[in-house]
Amino acid sequence: MRVAVVGHVEWVQFARVERVPSPGEIVHAGDHWEEPAGGGAVTAVQLARLAGAAELFTAFGDDELGRRAREELTALGLRVHALDRPEPQRRAFTFLDDDGERTITVIGRRLVPQEDDPLPWERLDGVDAVYVTGGDAGAVRAARRARVLVATPRTGEQTLVEAGVALDALVGSAEDPGEHLPPDALDPQPRLLVSTSGSEGGTYAGADDLEGSWEAAAPPGPVEDVYGAGDAFAAGLTFGLGEGRPVEAAIELASRCGAACLTGRGPYAAQLRFDGDG
Repeated sequence: MRVAVVGHVEWVQFARVERVPSPGEIVHAGDHWEEPAGGGAVTAVQLARLAGAAELFTAFGDDELGRRAREELTALGLRVHALDRPEPQRRAFTFLDDDGERTITVIGRRLVPQEDDPLPWERLDGVDAVYVTGGDAGAVRAARRARVLVATPRTGEQTLVEAGVALDALVGSAEDPGEHLPPDALDPQPRLLVSTSGSEGGTYAGADDLEGSWEAAAPPGPVEDVYGAGDAFAAGLTFGLGEGRPVEAAIELASRCGAACLTGRGPYAAQLRFDGDG
């Protein structure tokens, strides 16, 4: 399997607190750390752990955090293709409360790859599956060189409309307004629409009257936090469809990826690894 991600990276600071502070309140973090994350990074690392390797097409800020993000993602097993923009690396601050919920504040402009960036787009020729979280319309069209193309609505309605390519799947959260697109917004319409609802599972619909729902997989251990679970789900779906699994089987794998991610500290500690048995 050859897999890749076209998307964005954020440098994220995490703080574990009993609860998110009320206005004017001071709370103390019981644990804190920082690492590169965001949808592009998390899906790429999860794909690498399923496929054995993955490529990430992105952009970084031209500063110390951008350099650290590139280095650490490479250390996590990714082959990174990126241009450094002459601006600060986008950052985020994330509270993780005692229930495992995450509350995120994003700082800075979203940095995404563009078609005219001097990146090796030809490496996407014949790739089994690509997942897109961000880029300009040309970058989305470059990603369409893959046999299977999956995207998130966070790529942007205008970008996806301008790209004008057929998506094999569009996956987003039913609970997140930022991941909704109006009905019939895209032409051609995605072959498969997948809508997740966290612990409630989700629904899917596609061509030839395909539709259904699923129950979320049980986490394989105590829940640490939910950060990255949705991205891990998207990676599992992309891998499963790229491998040629039926929709239901691809979603089952995706659900297991999301459930595994819940049990680790941050997005990477407990990601599902392919064991050869599916």
